[in-house]
Order: sequence, then structure tokens, then C-alpha cells
Amino acid sequence: MRGIVGYGAYVPYNRLQRSAITDALGAGGGRGTRAVAGYDEDATSMAVEAGRNLMRSIDVVPDSVYFATATPPYLDKTNANVIHAALDLPSHVFAGDVAGSPRSVNAALRSALEGQRPTLVAAADVRSGRPSSSDEANLGDAAVAWLIGSGDDGPVIAEWIGGASCTAEFLDRWRLPEWNYSRVWEERFGEHVYLPLVTEAATAAFKESGLEPDDIDVAIVTGLHARAVRGAAKAAGVDATKLADDLTATVGNTGSSHAGLILASVLDNAQPGQTIMVIHLADGCDVGFYKTTDAITGYEASNPVAAQIEAGNDSLDYNKFLTWRGFLDREPPRRPDPVGPAAPPSYRSEQWKYAFFGSRDRSTGAVHLPPQRVSVKGGAVDDMELVPMADVQATVATFTIDRLAYSLSPPTIAVVIDFDGGGRFNCQLADAEDVKIGDRVQMTFRRMMTAGGVHNYFWKAKPLTA
Repeated sequence: MRGIVGYGAYVPYNRLQRSAITDALGAGGGRGTRAVAGYDEDATSMAVEAGRNLMRSIDVVPDSVYFATATPPYLDKTNANVIHAALDLPSHVFAGDVAGSPRSVNAALRSALEGQRPTLVAAADVRSGRPSSSDEANLGDAAVAWLIGSGDDGPVIAEWIGGASCTAEFLDRWRLPEWNYSRVWEERFGEHVYLPLVTEAATAAFKESGLEPDDIDVAIVTGLHARAVRGAAKAAGVDATKLADDLTATVGNTGSSHAGLILASVLDNAQPGQTIMVIHLADGCDVGFYKTTDAITGYEASNPVAAQIEAGNDSLDYNKFLTWRGFLDREPPRRPDPVGPAAPPSYRSEQWKYAFFGSRDRSTGAVHLPPQRVSVKGGAVDDMELVPMADVQATVATFTIDRLAYSLSPPTIAVVIDFDGGGRFNCQLADAEDVKIGDRVQMTFRRMMTAGGVHNYFWKAKPLTA
């Protein structure tokens, strides 16, 4: 048996009301909300958060990490290495990107499902569209991570039954590397090409798996071509009443991660023995089947999808959204431009910078952030052990609001936090409109800033409810 051993999802805190677009521009928009990655988030940082939610629910070290994205923060540098470092995986674990288009996630999953070793597959996108466009309103940002393995790697909660794919070369959606939005061909053409591919792939998948359309309990249909997606269930011969909520009303279509996000939402409430069909339209059609096992009843997802959607802030200012996306170039604070991190110290402090390890004095138990050689209690030298702090909760001891700090989203909130079990740390607070002493917080992986083309990833605190 091979399939899904665990999963984790991440929906960013901020939501944009689609009506805010109409109010500002007199066009575009619509009803509902879309999820928006913060100014300090990108596809990699969101994938880290999804991976953390995954790793909290399983006890398996993957053999490989594949990162699928159509919006990679780096080119000519492996983005998956940051995920690898932030999850504190051993150096022998391979990490690689499968990037360029939303279909890349199917390449990563197919490789993992056809392999023999436990594999972590993460997918994330930060989707943008030109102001007033349908992409701006209807797309969204999110991440998902799976651990694909066999029974030897832990209980399989959703067995892979089989599937099939169809590929065709046609112009539907495209984006050049220097563009911050995609272009789309006329919708009727895409529908004309996609639906026959759906029929062909679904027919082959049913034949390969031995299943029939009546065997399907839940069907997930997604893709960035909305018109083709609406007709895909019929083209596949699937009863439309079995379609899962596609989350577009609250989150938007999140591209590379969207099929996985819906699947995570389905698995959050799944019962044993359910057959789930996934249809993904992207430069072709990929169809796959999963069947939940008895182990699904004992699986506890860390931060279920519905809870993350419910906890979001749905009042993001549209001008702030445009600023974050780079469509509105606003005057920055009168401060020196930030300086990017240097390579040598970043390499030397990898466990601190990426995995957020502190040091604990073996004699007194005092925790130091960042790690130190000399203890603040007793003065012991070089008698420390590294301790992971990323999942330790903390309490706000004091704070200040800085209206002059360099930020795309001023003012910044700086907090001093005391970790449960020891350790004090000064950091920024994310995903919060206000703060008070005594607030409970947790750590989150963010992109602090970009300078000289270098992304400075590090950790911030955020409210426990965010």
C-alpha cells in the first residue's frame, strides 16, 4: 500500500474582499474573499508553514523533498533547500524544485507515488493579476504539503488507487519570467481543448483502476481555466452532487497548491473507505484516485483548513494589497535601504536562522536565543545543547510600535516574548492589528525583506489565534 501518510495546509491570515476591488476601481471584484500572502510571505515561506503543519502530525523523516510552484522566489537557486533547512531535515535528505507551471505539482506527486521511499511534496503559489482583472479577484495564495509513503513509513491514511494523464501542447495561460501576472487566451478555445482531454484521462483512469463513476464518493475538480473546470465533472462522467467545495468563494484558486488544499479539506472530515477522485486541469489533464483507510480516524491534522479560513482577517485594505503585490509604488520610510544577509554567517548559523534552534545550558537549564557559548546563569562556557524552539509557544512581555522602520506595511510591531520553559527573544509580530502584554504567540517563518536580490528568511511571532 502506498499513498498519503500525512498532510498539512497553510492559508495565509489576510483576506481581500473582492468588493473592495470594485469600490476602488469601478470594475473587477465580485463576491466573497481571496486569501492574500502577507508582504513578508512568499511561496517558499508558505510551503515551510504547510510543512510544519505536516510534520506536527507525523513522525517520519522523508527521504526527499520536492517543492512545486509556478511562482518561485528564486531562479538559479533551489528554493526547496530553504524548506529543508527550516524543517531541520538531515543533510542526506534530497531537496529539489519542480517549478514553472501549476502542473509541476503533478510531476512531483507522480514521482513520489511511483517511488519507494518516503517523500515530502510541498506546493505553493502567490498568484497575482493586473488590477481589475479576473485573476486579481479570483486567484488566491496558499500552500500544502504531503508525506507520500508506504506502510513501512507510518499508517497510510489515503491509499493511492491509480490514475491517468493526458497531455497536449496548446496556448492557454502563460507568463514570462519578468512578468508579475499571467496572460490568458480566449476562454472558449481553452474549454474546447480541455474537455476532451478530461474525458480521455478519466476514461483511462477508470479503466486502469477498475473503478466506476458510481464508486466515487467525493470528486475534486480544479484548474485555472474556470470555464473548463465547470464542465469537467460532466466530461469525466462524475455526478456533480459529489463535487467537493472548491474553496474559491473564501480562498480563491491557489494554482499549484489548490487541488491539494481541497484534498486536505476533504481529508479533514473524511471517513474510512471513501474513494476520492482528483481531476486537475493544467496544460492537459491529470486524474487520480485515493481511498481512505481505517487510519484516517486516528489522524489529527495540525490546524485544519476550515479553522485557518475561519481565523483569517477579511478586511485587508486594497491599497495595501496593491503595495504588497508591487502594483503601487509608495514612498518608503526615510530610512537607509536594508542590507541583504551575507552568505558565510547565514551558512554558519543555519540551525538558528532557518530551524530556529536555541541553546540550553546543561547545568542550569537556561535557554539562550540566539544560541550562546556563555550561559547567562552561572557563566558556564561551551556547556550547551541545541534545543528546537519553532514550535514552543510564548507570551508577550513588552512591545513597541515602530512607525519609521523600513517596511512595506508600516507600522511594525516589535515584541519581547518569553517562551514557555525559558528563553526570551525580541522579534517582529506578524498577522496582528494590535497587541497587549500577556498575549500568547507562536512562531512563524517569514521573508523579512529582500535586498540585493537576496531574500532574508527568518522568524516572527504571531498570535495563537492567527
